[in-house]
Amino acid sequence: MENGIVKKGKDPRPVGVFDSGAGGISVLREIRKLLPAEDLVFYGDDLNAPYGTKPVEQIRALAENAVKKLLSFDSKAVVIACNTATAAAAEALRAEYDFPIIGMEPAIKPAASIRKDGIVLSMATPGTIGSEKYRRLYERYGEGVISIPCPGLMEFVEREELDSPALHACLERLFAPYRDRKVDAVVLGCTHYVFLKHAIRACFGPETALVDGNEGTARQLKKRLEEEALLAPEGRKGETRIHSSGGEVFVSRLTRLYRWTEE
Repeated sequence: MENGIVKKGKDPRPVGVFDSGAGGISVLREIRKLLPAEDLVFYGDDLNAPYGTKPVEQIRALAENAVKKLLSFDSKAVVIACNTATAAAAEALRAEYDFPIIGMEPAIKPAASIRKDGIVLSMATPGTIGSEKYRRLYERYGEGVISIPCPGLMEFVEREELDSPALHACLERLFAPYRDRKVDAVVLGCTHYVFLKHAIRACFGPETALVDGNEGTARQLKKRLEEEALLAPEGRKGETRIHSSGGEVFVSRLTRLYRWTEE
């Protein structure tokens, strides 16, 4: 974008999106809504999920492999649809590659902006909460924010278990220490947790906002594609392809979750 003028671009190559598993499908849906003309390729690294409890160096290696997989589809940009992988690997990947690489971060900043006299609960994986990126974000916007590590929560989504007694019991345990507090917002700091919105909403009153970073990530992608003149030609309908390191069984599950987001 120069002098406020968008460079149209006519680049039909796809945008690559990856996650450790199914959570990134929620980001994929936001991108599809905002950029209907773009071809999208999603890669779920299901065989190596979850990332959130793995060492940083291992996450970086897995993210590098995911990017290489997306490059095999001639991707013009890559979205890291995973807060943990962004924290561990985005900086190194941007140093290595010269195309746009868009990451995620827990939506602490927008949640903090709507906090009144209550608290904000920031749900994320242990890997995200323990990262330097998260620490810096928390130092800037973390007043009144309580971080809640949630090991094992993303696995409910991987099992397509979105409304089970076991899930509700898990959430009750996580939120029990804050029952006597006024909660202004809950940050869904893992893309998997977006699929659990209904179950999380049942734990709070309507005055509690549920905040995620998916829409902001999609907007950032659009901005970078505009700046680099990489937008697809206007007037076309983009295709969406889904792949998984786990093969067709996992592709079928990811496809079901993608269709579920359309409802």
